[in-house]
Amino acid sequence: MVNAHLVEGDAGCVLVDAGLPGSAHRVGRALEALGRTWKDLELIVITHAHVDHAGDAAELRKRSGAPIVAHAAEREHLAGLAPMTYCPTGWFGRLFVKTPAIHERYLRVDPDILLSDGETLDLSRFGVRGAVRHTPGHTKGSISVELDSREALVGDLLASGVLLGGIVRAGHAIRPPFEEAPATAGAELERMVDAGIQTFHLGHGGPLNAREVLRHARVLRHLRPGAPIPQRFSPEAARAR
Repeated sequence: MVNAHLVEGDAGCVLVDAGLPGSAHRVGRALEALGRTWKDLELIVITHAHVDHAGDAAELRKRSGAPIVAHAAEREHLAGLAPMTYCPTGWFGRLFVKTPAIHERYLRVDPDILLSDGETLDLSRFGVRGAVRHTPGHTKGSISVELDSREALVGDLLASGVLLGGIVRAGHAIRPPFEEAPATAGAELERMVDAGIQTFHLGHGGPLNAREVLRHARVLRHLRPGAPIPQRFSPEAARAR
């Protein structure tokens, strides 16, 4: 139910999200299946600092030597300097935030490349045709990868399926369990559809086509953000176990 994506280019690979702690061996197997090695991993994109997207970032950088890119608004969470907050979108999110799973510790990591608001990173220097762009809404510092192939990898900007996604109805867009600014997320999704993105790859569930994403985006544009619920662990919990 947790997706990370390996994008293969002519001159290397880009990994989008790092999965839960202990996921590095899965990335290694994916590289091997493509006839690649750790040396072919040119960049690690962290869409946001939640444990299921950033949990093994430090280990992946250690194995590959690839730099990590994230948004500046996520740095203090990734580096263990401040706790994250969660804004539940419904009953599942309100229950999920009370479980240990979302608060699992992971090795602190300081990104090598930080994007600021409105800034993009050209991926051609890393062997892939596309760009990393700031796409707030799920969190303040959420980022996405938009490829020249008209595909986008959007992390938790939206989800699909039931609960955490990927079980049933994977082709039906839903809100993720947590979302800071739904109208902002909707605006970003609508912008991507207008820009020609046809396929959306998600952190949970999917992929989704542009028509379904646009339907969901128009619903989000009319929603107001909920009140954040602080996570229940200190900055020390993001440090090495």
